Amino acid sequence: MSLIKSISGIRGTIGGHAGEGLNPLDIVKFTAAYATVTRRRMGKGSNKIVVGRDARLSGTMVYQCVSGTLIGMGYDVIDIGLATTPTTEIAVTAENADGGIILTASHNPVQWNALKLLDEKGEFFDAKTGGDVIRIAESDDFDFAEVRELGHISHKDYTGYHIEMVKKLRLVDVDAIRKANFSVVCDCVNSVGGIVIPQLLKSLGVKTVHELNCEPTGDFAHTPEPIPANLTQIASFMPQAKADVGFVVDPDVDRLAIICEDGKMFGEEYTLVSCADWVLQHTPGNTCSNLSSSRALRDVTRKRGGQYNAAAVGEVNVVTKMKDTKAVIGGEGNGGVIYPEAHYGRDALVGIALFLTQLAHLREKTPGLTVTELRATYPPYEIAKQRIDLTPDIDVDKLLVAVKEKFAAMPDTEITDIDGVKIDFPDRWVHLRKSNTEPIIRVYSEAATMEAAMAAGKEVMDIVLKIKG
Repeated sequence: MSLIKSISGIRGTIGGHAGEGLNPLDIVKFTAAYATVTRRRMGKGSNKIVVGRDARLSGTMVYQCVSGTLIGMGYDVIDIGLATTPTTEIAVTAENADGGIILTASHNPVQWNALKLLDEKGEFFDAKTGGDVIRIAESDDFDFAEVRELGHISHKDYTGYHIEMVKKLRLVDVDAIRKANFSVVCDCVNSVGGIVIPQLLKSLGVKTVHELNCEPTGDFAHTPEPIPANLTQIASFMPQAKADVGFVVDPDVDRLAIICEDGKMFGEEYTLVSCADWVLQHTPGNTCSNLSSSRALRDVTRKRGGQYNAAAVGEVNVVTKMKDTKAVIGGEGNGGVIYPEAHYGRDALVGIALFLTQLAHLREKTPGLTVTELRATYPPYEIAKQRIDLTPDIDVDKLLVAVKEKFAAMPDTEITDIDGVKIDFPDRWVHLRKSNTEPIIRVYSEAATMEAAMAAGKEVMDIVLKIKG
């Protein structure tokens, strides 16, 4: 059994003893701590907390624990039912709520669930506030409401609201999408995407929608992380369907993978790159992604006259950097698109609408242009992911400092240490990050080919192992 507490929430496998898995006792304590922190931050405020969830098998149990606890803490619960993460974020501001909780373990397998915690802006807590939640949960430093101060529950559906908001975005052209007569395949891994993505596509005017795994049963048809190894079904289906493009989302619909017409991967890193290219053509400005994301976004941003900035890994860090640098679009290389004109959260609905608009307009100039041909217009990079296993007694932070000093002394290198150590070479980069849950160093590397990316990572790993001794 696993239970992971972090500044963004609590995540774990269902069952087990208290403190060893995600069970009702830990859910209640963490929810009560969240309510306590929110009350201290907001005072009486609106006295409302929005709760949405994905379609996981454990969702009903977790929801009942969370909603009951919030009511017991004196909060009114706005239950938006089966809803995506971005839908829940939007609902928080639409309701003028004091915060929100999303019940989802994102791309984790079916046995996992989690509580993601939102502030009054529908954004994730910063490190200090998240740390306060953990401390209060661990010390039981909370008080429940008196009987006449108990909260109440109401039910609302924000799916339609979210779709209409996306359609009204300035750079989403519904008429162009409709005229393009697209045929689209979507794989929603039997979660809430199956409710919203087909509805979005039809509302955008997509001519033909092929639905794969769109029944929101929570019994995932394949491992839910939208990476190539898990997407063999849609890859083989694309040529049969003769579709123009395929879209795959994770269980809470904040990540978007794009599939080419021949079943090959567009590349998760290039979801953000493509959407950013479209936005930058019409809204000149800056962009931002995390340190482990592709250099392609930097290249496209500079080509369009903007400045690219990197943030530490984690959505809250990217959002903070985007605000600081006034980025017009940003996100993460795992297919997470953050478009401030919509809201400051990763949103697959926004990504789909921007991508289809771009493709529709490109086809007006070049009829029959394929998604493969569009992908070929972007700088070619490949990212490799490796790891260094360590013994628990090794001081990883001290080791990373030694690595930083070693490479800082080398010519033609640029070092970034806001999140682990990233070494930028002229034609490649390597990023080393300490795992928060295991005695390992995660090693991400990028170059023009996968072979070169693996070799770049291996070169740095060998030096790390020598330093470690």
